[in-house]
Amino acid sequence: MGTYTLPDLPYDYSALERAMSAEILELHHSKHHAAYVKGANDTIEQLAEARDKDQLGGLVGLQKTLAFHLSGHVLHSLFWQNLSPEGGDRPDGALADGITEHFGSFEAFKKQLTAATVGVQGSGWGILSWEPLGQRLIVEQVYDHHGNVGQGTTPLLAFDAWEHAYYLQYRNVRPDYVTRLWDVVNWDDVATRFAAAKAS
Repeated sequence: MGTYTLPDLPYDYSALERAMSAEILELHHSKHHAAYVKGANDTIEQLAEARDKDQLGGLVGLQKTLAFHLSGHVLHSLFWQNLSPEGGDRPDGALADGITEHFGSFEAFKKQLTAATVGVQGSGWGILSWEPLGQRLIVEQVYDHHGNVGQGTTPLLAFDAWEHAYYLQYRNVRPDYVTRLWDVVNWDDVATRFAAAKAS
């Protein structure tokens, strides 16, 4: 059975200095993301042990723990790919057209995703997702890593609003951090994910 692994970053820890310091990026990736990977693997093992021993009384807690750690791993893996030292500006092509169709304009979309990210109560994410039933782009405000999520949606662009993503640099001023994230968005990655989600 396969195990989850911490992905390498597609850039150096110092590459995103326009938005986050090398210290924050290294801690975020090598400690926090790594902890979600370990948590997911440990919980998978605990679930297998519970099945083998036919001791499923703690299943509810284990399922919640797996959802937390696995979703943390999935969203962080997406987050790193969504960012690039050459990022910023705005999308073009089919993604730009989709954003205009479903949000009215890029500016309206940017305001909504920014507000969703900044307004997370406690810890969570602001996410641009593809919703397949309605065939539309939506913004989701995710609590922790897995709460308040539409079933079946595919995340395309994720903004991490956990304090560990920004506090050492921005202290408690989350809006400044989110504003700077827009400067490093890898729109090519988001566009590729959008095309794949629409085709599936």
